[in-house]
Amino acid sequence: MADDTNSAGELTRNQFSVLQSLVREPQLPQRSIAERTGLSVGTVNAAIRQLLDRGDLEKAGSGALRPTEQGERSLDPYRVDNAIILAAGLSTRFAPISYEKPKGLLRVRDEVLIERQIRQLKEAGIDDITIVVGYKKEYFFYLEELFDVRIVVNEHYAKRNNHSSLMAVLDRLRRTYVCSSDNYFVENPFESHVYEAYYATQHVQDATDEWCVQLGSRNRIVGVTIGGADSQIMLGHVFFDEAFSELMAQIIRDEWDLPATKGKLWETLFVDHIDEMRMVARPYPADMIHEFDALDDLREFDPHFIENVDSLAFDNIVAALGCSKTDICDVYPLKQGLTNLSCHVRVGDAEYVYRHPGVGTENLIDRDAELAGLQIAHDLGLDNTFITGDPQTGWKISHFVADCTQLDPHDAAQTKRAMQMARALHESGATLEREFDFYAESKRYEALLREREGIIDVPGFDEMAARMGRLHEFVEADETFSCLCHNDFFYLNFLVGADDAISLIDWEYAGMSDYASDFGTYTVCCELSPEEAEAALACYFDREPSFEELRHNFAYVALAGWCWYVWSLMKEAEGDVVGEWLYIYYRYAKKYLNMVLPWYEQGERV
Repeated sequence: MADDTNSAGELTRNQFSVLQSLVREPQLPQRSIAERTGLSVGTVNAAIRQLLDRGDLEKAGSGALRPTEQGERSLDPYRVDNAIILAAGLSTRFAPISYEKPKGLLRVRDEVLIERQIRQLKEAGIDDITIVVGYKKEYFFYLEELFDVRIVVNEHYAKRNNHSSLMAVLDRLRRTYVCSSDNYFVENPFESHVYEAYYATQHVQDATDEWCVQLGSRNRIVGVTIGGADSQIMLGHVFFDEAFSELMAQIIRDEWDLPATKGKLWETLFVDHIDEMRMVARPYPADMIHEFDALDDLREFDPHFIENVDSLAFDNIVAALGCSKTDICDVYPLKQGLTNLSCHVRVGDAEYVYRHPGVGTENLIDRDAELAGLQIAHDLGLDNTFITGDPQTGWKISHFVADCTQLDPHDAAQTKRAMQMARALHESGATLEREFDFYAESKRYEALLREREGIIDVPGFDEMAARMGRLHEFVEADETFSCLCHNDFFYLNFLVGADDAISLIDWEYAGMSDYASDFGTYTVCCELSPEEAEAALACYFDREPSFEELRHNFAYVALAGWCWYVWSLMKEAEGDVVGEWLYIYYRYAKKYLNMVLPWYEQGERV
């Protein structure tokens, strides 16, 4: 194998590999050097002759080779400066344990993952270690004193991908190991000196959905595909050399404000600029590097993990279902949201959904009211999934509905069933010690928005708000009634089972409201046409509604749309992206306000 060319004074790759091997273990025989470096014996001998000529090696009295002081100095430009461990992510695929603690702090084979990795780095002589934290950052603070590491907080971890962790430490990128806190290395892969930028890889024979690399000359990564077979996959740690660090830092700075960058991994940025950035693949043996994508993967690697895991979520499941931790399997995350952090679990042949309370939801959700609403829904046959929960902590367990579909609001038969369920709830006589009013909520969001922004300078906002206030005055004068409402009554919260049974789930916002609240929500969030809305209302009453009933319910479409429109403006001001829903809410608020306000003002349908 021919060696790379090099500038005067610099080592070639082969010279570096041979010299580093002899620095680690002087007088190592050539054949052993070949085995450790992956070079042929002939290539090793050629490199040794070159190193002898350079004065980097000398022969001892016995003829064995040893590095000179100059040889050790020749390695200095290749010394690793530092390491950065990325530990900011949510690790949602590792639910429910990741709801309670970061994945990097799990104890695997009796060692905490990130602690093992820090020790391995220090054993390789790398003492300058920075840990970038975000999710549950306080859980990592103890490492600062225990291992003398630096902690850097990534404030953007929840809204951007892992490039934001590098953004937080751009000034630290030099000759740098970049690691993930949740990797487990069976053998220590770290070295005090590294020749060039590389990504650790392992060979996979079968089909995989991992990132597969295409290699050019000298193992340079020239292409990456997500998914493939019989390929080296990107797995484990990475090393940035000075040139790679400089380019990566510049790319992150240049592209930070681009909307498309927000969801990108730093690896994606590398692939985007792969022709400009030199990085090689460094293959490692199979089973050397472990990255646990799911709980069952970890249990296979460490059979005692589940029985030893310190997890309140698992304790809750065990207490609710009367099983042991080792009975719990097939654990994977379901849809995540602000108020719902849910995962699937199986115990025997039965499947369940475990819901863990979202961060901060204790300030948003009345859990006592939610649990009472769930029990009412179960007793009324509206939600057949609910099993049990805890109002103090907010967790709950429900039956998992396999092969279910969402309700189709544009299917007349399914909408009829939804309206019948709403009517059954409203006429049940059940009550909760919680009230919910769309107009009051909209005023609360408006006040928060004005407090944050000073003024609301959205064109037409104040005029529309004034007209919505007038509509509310008319609505308040209607002959109507308050009852228990779901208040999040739309197609995503209906599960249609394979047996055609329908369950109405997610009762976080249930409370005493005007009966038209559920109809208003359904019309807006299901994006019904006026004709579909009028037909749905006829299904609710099981007859054609009177003009007064139609007017009142259509007014609640406007009020519901307005409430969620103002909420969306507030969320956008806070930096969240509501997307097209902001316009949908606005459109329904505007359309139905313009439709219904004249009905009240003129006393007839116009």
